[in-house]
Amino acid sequence: MPSVAVKLYSVFFKLLLKHRLQNLISISPHHVPSDSFGVSTRSDESVSAANPSFSDGVATKDIHIDPMTSLSVRIFLPESALSSPTEPRSADRRHSHNNVPPPLDHSSSPPESRRNSYGGENLEPYGGYAPSPKRSSRKLPVMLQFHGGGWVSGSSDSAANDFFCRRIAKVCDVIVLAVGYRLAPENRYPAAFEDGVKVLHWLGKQANLADCCKSLGGGNNNNNRRVSNGVELKKMNGQQGHIVDAFGASMVEPWLAAHADPSRCVLLGVSCGGNIADYVARKAVEAGKLLEPVKVVAQVLMYPFFIGNNPTQSEIKLANSYFYDKPVSVLAWKLFLPEKEFDFDHPAANPLAHNRSGPPLKLMPPTLTVVAEHDWMRDRAIAYAEELRKVNVDSPVLEYKDAVHEFATLDMLLKTPQAQACAEDIAIWVKKYISLRGHEFSY
Repeated sequence: MPSVAVKLYSVFFKLLLKHRLQNLISISPHHVPSDSFGVSTRSDESVSAANPSFSDGVATKDIHIDPMTSLSVRIFLPESALSSPTEPRSADRRHSHNNVPPPLDHSSSPPESRRNSYGGENLEPYGGYAPSPKRSSRKLPVMLQFHGGGWVSGSSDSAANDFFCRRIAKVCDVIVLAVGYRLAPENRYPAAFEDGVKVLHWLGKQANLADCCKSLGGGNNNNNRRVSNGVELKKMNGQQGHIVDAFGASMVEPWLAAHADPSRCVLLGVSCGGNIADYVARKAVEAGKLLEPVKVVAQVLMYPFFIGNNPTQSEIKLANSYFYDKPVSVLAWKLFLPEKEFDFDHPAANPLAHNRSGPPLKLMPPTLTVVAEHDWMRDRAIAYAEELRKVNVDSPVLEYKDAVHEFATLDMLLKTPQAQACAEDIAIWVKKYISLRGHEFSY
């Protein structure tokens, strides 16, 4: 059973959450007008500032990627990306056997490669890391992460989500893009789902722009310029080209251009973020080669926020379980789904609903499902994984004993051994599909 501290915290958590949801319901929709720009974080959210240096092994930066909405991403770049592609990483391998991250180099005289990465002309205007165009760097897989919060709370830059994404970036050795999607009730379904797909397309656009920059490099002209649709393409003194908008701002995200391999893309969703991840995976399957060079090779659903009209055994027995119990979750769904579409068998709520559209299940990417013993959503997540296995999709289930909903991502539970073990278990499975060796056999 969960500890006494967890039980007490759960009681207060549910009281506060229920109060917040009821207040939102009482003022919605009459006093919460639909706003296409939306909000991606609440004013009372405890947030963690971006840190563009590698003080703890991961650098972060925030990017507002859509001028028409509040959609943003926080990039988590692990320090391992600074290694040369040919540089041996025996220290990393040695420490990985013991599940201990490799030591960081905090010496006063860093090696030349590290000085090139941090110092002089390679500092961005805000003092953070900027990739050096003079040396090649490792290309890392990309993981799109969708936070939880019952549709109405949570954010990509919350203190808890920042801690979790840093951990995942380290143990999985990936670049994490934490998606700050629009929250309800200001933006109901399908806003959050569309934001997830939009980030996937943005990632592909970044990869294509980076390739354009490379093609602009070289040549004998001192200054070549071309303008098309308000986008200016520059080639300066034989160096790598730059693509800027009408205001002169670079359109290429340098961290992704230097270090990201979008052909090895993983989706990870936490709670309601799992619903978004599954939707984005379906849209990726539908798009097929139109998404290239982005390729979704796997997804991880952590205690997804699934529900349905016909209750499962866990929904009956564990309806009053810890933190997000069923009555509170129903309130969250009322705030997320449009009033005329409210139905627990809505495609956004029930992945096995009869009216589910999209590609057949057999085309879905490999899916890892994480569930908790004391979570009323458990059985429906397991049922979805079983349906995927029936059509030969790799879809294992990791069930954690004595665990509660969000046991690996909730603020007070993040530093527990079980939360750390969950991240490491996810890394073991994900690396089957993002490792370069044998990658041609992945989805």
